[in-house]
Amino acid sequence: MTGSELVELFKAGTRRYHIVGTVENGVIVGLDLEGRLYTVIDNQVVSRVNPEAFTTITTRKGYINPGGDGLWPAPEGTKLGYEYSTNAWRVPPGLTSANYCLTQTAVNQATVEAEIDLINASGCGIPTIFRRKITVAQAENGLNVITTASIEYIGNLELKEDECLLAPWTLCQFDCAPGCEVICPAIHPEMLWDMYEPSDSERRQDNGLWHIRTDGMRRFQVGLAPDIPWIELRNPMLNLRVRRNANPLPADQHYIDIVDAPPDSLPDSKQVRYSVYCDREKFVEIEAAGGCTSRLTPGTVLELQVMDQFSHLK
Repeated sequence: MTGSELVELFKAGTRRYHIVGTVENGVIVGLDLEGRLYTVIDNQVVSRVNPEAFTTITTRKGYINPGGDGLWPAPEGTKLGYEYSTNAWRVPPGLTSANYCLTQTAVNQATVEAEIDLINASGCGIPTIFRRKITVAQAENGLNVITTASIEYIGNLELKEDECLLAPWTLCQFDCAPGCEVICPAIHPEMLWDMYEPSDSERRQDNGLWHIRTDGMRRFQVGLAPDIPWIELRNPMLNLRVRRNANPLPADQHYIDIVDAPPDSLPDSKQVRYSVYCDREKFVEIEAAGGCTSRLTPGTVLELQVMDQFSHLK
């Protein structure tokens, strides 16, 4: 799909969009599509695109995943997660119906935001503003995209950590096929763990790196510890390499467990900086999570800056 064809898809679904950079080399922001980001290199959209999401809305009958790069709140599950406020997994309407507004533009840069009310599985309501500042820059072999994602708490109550866990979480989706893998430094054995069923057969170590097979044949997710500096997707089908580097947290914040666990469970003590999710629907996510504070006070802004370096494998 070309950048122009993606724009036509937005128009066909009467969905608002904004282009950062150019339609041939840049990011197309889905303002009426959860604020998702779609990256285009050499006039080819490299992000996953689900055309159905442009013309159909998500309902209680099922979630229509738009692809691209989305900003969600973490954790996903447990008593303090945001996908189980009805005791059954769902993406909350606050996210699926969010209307992002363009608040700032400059050359190769834009900021978008949406007001989103969250409810965790314990019934605690958290009014917020989701904000994404996107900057694109041409690179020698591709495109660099720097996204500063933040969640601002605009409620009037102070919430303790046992009442509310909240961290920004960006999930970047790509189509996958045989040969697709994600690599990262193999620093120590405890740096990587399964978030669902065991997936040992899908990974190996070689020359100081983990190689995680993400060909879409199995569904699994692995969490990566805070001392892992980066993760990198390698996708021969798309001739694509994406290195994701999330900035370290401020001193007053800490990583949390983002796991999709039942709503009657408590968060684990494991702290997740990155994760890799592989789905049998033939897509893969390279994810980065930000930090949480011990108390959520009115006006708190939780920020996560990620650089994604898009380039060709050859």
